[in-house]
Amino acid sequence: MANDANKEQNLTDFPLYLYHHGNNDRIYEIFGAHREVRNGEEGYVFRVWAPHAQSVSVVGDFNGWDTNRHFMNRMIDGESFELFIPGLGRYDIYKYCVTAADGRQFLKADPVAFHSETPPWTGSKLFDLDGYEWKDGTYFEQLEKRNVFTSPINIYEVNLLSWKKHENGGYYTYRELASELVNYVKYMGYTHVEFMPITEYPYDGSWGYQVTGYFAVTSRLGTPNDFMYLVDCFHNAGIGVILDWVPAHFPKDAHGLFEFDGQPLYESGQWDRMEHKSWGTRRFDYGRNEVVSFLISSACLFFDKFHIDGLRVDAVASMLYLDYDKKPGEWVPNIYGENKNLEAINFLRKLNEAVFKRFPYALMIAEESTAWGGVTKPASMGGLGFNFKWNMGWMNDVLSYMNQNPIYRMYNHNKLTFSMMYAFSENFVLPISHDEVVYGKGSLINKMPGFYEQKFAGVRSFLGYQMAHPGKKLNFMGYEFGQFDEWDYNKGLEFFLRDTYEQHGKLAVCVKELNEFYRSTPALYEVEDSWDGFEWLAPDDAGNNTIAFIRRDRAGNEVIVISCFSGADVWDYRLGINAPGNYEVAFCTDDEKYGGEGKVTVRTYPAEEIPSHNRRYSICLHLPMFTTIYLRRMPDAPAKKPTQRKKK
Repeated sequence: MANDANKEQNLTDFPLYLYHHGNNDRIYEIFGAHREVRNGEEGYVFRVWAPHAQSVSVVGDFNGWDTNRHFMNRMIDGESFELFIPGLGRYDIYKYCVTAADGRQFLKADPVAFHSETPPWTGSKLFDLDGYEWKDGTYFEQLEKRNVFTSPINIYEVNLLSWKKHENGGYYTYRELASELVNYVKYMGYTHVEFMPITEYPYDGSWGYQVTGYFAVTSRLGTPNDFMYLVDCFHNAGIGVILDWVPAHFPKDAHGLFEFDGQPLYESGQWDRMEHKSWGTRRFDYGRNEVVSFLISSACLFFDKFHIDGLRVDAVASMLYLDYDKKPGEWVPNIYGENKNLEAINFLRKLNEAVFKRFPYALMIAEESTAWGGVTKPASMGGLGFNFKWNMGWMNDVLSYMNQNPIYRMYNHNKLTFSMMYAFSENFVLPISHDEVVYGKGSLINKMPGFYEQKFAGVRSFLGYQMAHPGKKLNFMGYEFGQFDEWDYNKGLEFFLRDTYEQHGKLAVCVKELNEFYRSTPALYEVEDSWDGFEWLAPDDAGNNTIAFIRRDRAGNEVIVISCFSGADVWDYRLGINAPGNYEVAFCTDDEKYGGEGKVTVRTYPAEEIPSHNRRYSICLHLPMFTTIYLRRMPDAPAKKPTQRKKK
């Protein structure tokens, strides 16, 4: 028996060493609860880190929640506790009873639990993540050959708990979503889905952004295996899965990470770094090696065990700045007298290096709202190491512009064009996310000025512009059929609008066909890191509320994009172009099948040798108000062979 104990201890020595040095990216293999067979008995071994605790015991239904029955043993590091309990099985509920240094006792959920009780209950549940039979091997074979920067990425952001609801208000389960949501996303032509946080959380109103279970998917919708099935189905439909992940803060719920062993442990103990006061949450201590291992392991677990494609890392700006959301006197500068959080910077670099080392195909996307330089540059070049960043500046500018009455848009024209001043400084995602359709901001369609039909035209023209602007794309659910109400996490989307009202249904057709055009047109996604893929034709026509530009792929194929955001039609608009030939309409948001008026009746335009926009050639178009048009140069007609005269 002693030999067995020594063997078990040796299995954890080196992982513990790595853990305490901030270099263990798979602590889920040692901490938490794991099924084992010891001395012929099957059960579970529990391990937890609680360095300041007097003692820790395991409690649950299996021992009548007796806090004095199953005391854990200190491990070799002197900071962690371990206990094997025979006879336990999957779904058994447990917690840790932590006795603090001052004698206080707390019932805590397992920080590395793989499954939890369904809120409002807060216990951890025994569950083994191994054993699911994945069927996405072919998907990953193709994924590993793909260059993410030159591939189309068009993301449908989803709140899984409110995309659809049953008539009784109940959630769709992971397996129900695996049928309905997967089919819908594939039909609509998206390349990826992004789930708002599904790591376990206690309060529905936090939308998942106040996490208590960093290694468990929410049990509201099913088991971990059910979530694996959902991801598997997306992959077999050719669709990538991105999770919203929250390493910036955690809530102060009693059963969670909050002062886990009676004093600050996962949170910083430094007075100015302990809390996000406006959020009512605690900030992680990125200078503590064990916290670094904990968070990086959480990220890696979802790639490793749940086969996800990427993470959208929430609230990066709040991590980077010591004075984030603080007034003078409420923060202490770093050792260089700056407002940069040096420990958080090192953590983010280490996170990205660890993820890309194990999962080189990963999408690591920063939600970073400032002008911090080098977010998507490698750490070796002084960057943070992400491969994409949300372009919040673009988002704020264009939504501000679109919200203007067309009469005043000419005075805000730079909001359409300024993004090109920095478009290639990072690898960007253009987000119109859930944050833009709540708290009185209005849904996307309600941001548009004008009457009913004009609002739809405004959305269509905006989406045509967004799809052609350099950067990957993200839009939040409900925009695709013009939901007027803001998003409400308590309600499902109003799909009846799409199925009942013509304009809503036709907008959905427009979005579907625009998505398909994007995916099939490399000029719109292949070159997004330099001016090689973009050329202005008409950047400064503020008087007509119009811009025009070219998108170009690596082979030189071009799409001309004209967006008219005027409140009146622009007749006889002469646009300068680069080459002679005939140009055909490849996509027009004013087409009748999309709910438009069908005013673009001419589908082919010959280039004329009439100078315009500093170019030798031009075409003359009618631009309907609130319309985006894509043009392509038609192939030159083959020269006719001379006819042979028959000899008499």
